[in-house]
Amino acid sequence: MHSMTEAVRAPKTTQHLEQIRRMVAGEAPPPPVAELIGFRLIEADLGQAVVELDASARYANPMGTLHGGVLCDIADAAIGCALASTVEDDESFTSLDLTVKFFKPIWNARIKATARLARRTRTLAFLVGHHRRPTWASQCPLRAGLLRGA
Repeated sequence: MHSMTEAVRAPKTTQHLEQIRRMVAGEAPPPPVAELIGFRLIEADLGQAVVELDASARYANPMGTLHGGVLCDIADAAIGCALASTVEDDESFTSLDLTVKFFKPIWNARIKATARLARRTRTLAFLVGHHRRPTWASQCPLRAGLLRGA
């Protein structure tokens, strides 16, 4: 993973960051959605995360290619983990919007979704990322709303 920019500040409390690091190390179970979709959190650091999926016919749409919603799922997972690593223990958030650009069809491939926190205000965060396989990459920018926990 690349070094973090000055814009990403470590949270005062680190429960979320530590939990994500335990998931990467295999010391904590993945979230239920990871088991449902079949992706793995393989890297995480403050404001960054990488999720991996082995695409196969299991995820095919009627055309026989990888269903676009699966790409959205792994992008959202990477983006969510990247943002979660920066929030305080009593904070929570939800995705505000997600944009994925599809440049080439995918059949069988190992896909990685990488996300990085680009900017964060008190209530909003903007994360950027991409999907990558050996021969191509696509951009998948996302903005995530940050909601203060009770």
